[in-house]
Amino acid sequence: MEKPRLGILVGGGPAPGINGVIGAATIEAINRGLDVFGIYDGFRWLCQGDITQVEQLRIADVSRVHFQGGSILRTARDNPTRDPAVLERVADSLKQLGLDYLITIGGDDTAFSASRIATEMKGALSVAHVPKTIDNDLPLPNNVSTFGYQTARHVGVELVHNLMEDARTTSRWYMIETMGRKAGHLTLGIGKASGATLTVIAEEFGNEQISLDDVCDVIEGAIWKRRLMGHRDGVALIAEGIVERLDPDELVGVPGLQLEYDPHGHIELRDIPLARLLKQRIEARMADRGEKMTVVDVDIGYELRCAAPIPFDCEYVRDLGWGAVEYLISGDYAGAAVVCLDESHIRPIPFERMMDPESGRTRVRMVDVNSESYRVALEYMIRLRPEDLDCADQLQRLASVAGMEPATFKQRFGNACRRV
Repeated sequence: MEKPRLGILVGGGPAPGINGVIGAATIEAINRGLDVFGIYDGFRWLCQGDITQVEQLRIADVSRVHFQGGSILRTARDNPTRDPAVLERVADSLKQLGLDYLITIGGDDTAFSASRIATEMKGALSVAHVPKTIDNDLPLPNNVSTFGYQTARHVGVELVHNLMEDARTTSRWYMIETMGRKAGHLTLGIGKASGATLTVIAEEFGNEQISLDDVCDVIEGAIWKRRLMGHRDGVALIAEGIVERLDPDELVGVPGLQLEYDPHGHIELRDIPLARLLKQRIEARMADRGEKMTVVDVDIGYELRCAAPIPFDCEYVRDLGWGAVEYLISGDYAGAAVVCLDESHIRPIPFERMMDPESGRTRVRMVDVNSESYRVALEYMIRLRPEDLDCADQLQRLASVAGMEPATFKQRFGNACRRV
């Protein structure tokens, strides 16, 4: 009798712990009597009707991969939902492979693709999605972090610590852009844990459209307050998601910058040098006051995605890999779902409950700027606050450091203060 078949694929950007999911799922599935097949490069080859980029996995192949960063099956962002014909081709490819079950590992776009494929297959294929992203922006139960986030934050903090020491040693400011397409969890987590001078995330601006000058006002205000405290150095962490909130016309006007879009219709954030744009504007503002100031721009993101997972993520993903198999082959199976860990229990959440009914896309978990956790982050940042402008003596000192009249300083930075 032919054994049931399980396929595993990875979509989207890398995240520490992917291999641990692959390994745990493969071992459990084989122990439960399944044949397991790894599908290379996400949906890329399936979208082309190519079923040759598949390899049968055995326990010996995966028994120690949980220590490794990256993905032994690689990953890609190809979107099978972009065209009905492509979606049908993927479904046909999965049928040709004879798969009974499919585990997808990825973020919100991969989750959406998996849900559409499950619908297209009309019950012929059982699908479990294991959510991963270093952005930590998926709405998991009880605010549980997505796998990969803890490792990315850990590695990010180590990098920022080095840059903070360089900033102090050389009396420079650093603009550090960190990954996070929609939400600022990773940026805030790194900034809070490292004790960076300040962190700027898109959520603090509410639902308003953001301009580069809005962000510069926050940073410049912090520079003057830091100088008043006797320091000419600092480190500002900037969430890359701010780019998606900028007026595209402002970006179009940047010399040499050409906007590109990924297969899911998102602006390719890697092509927009946010930290460099902010560096240039801050330096220009200082030059207008007759001061030459050195600002260094740094991007942190790719260094984090394929890092070897820390023990937290190694343990976490073993639960998720086991849980995905358990969910798929249990007699309680009732459709496609996202597999989550909720207070030490595996909890499958139907795809439709993860979707935003208006957009039809996976809901995004944003930073709650009204939470005590965010308030704590703010309390330990150096940035202008309303009381700095309301106290006449403090306002006079800040204005003097900046070479402005108190009224001019207050007018210039009033909006930046109200965002705190």
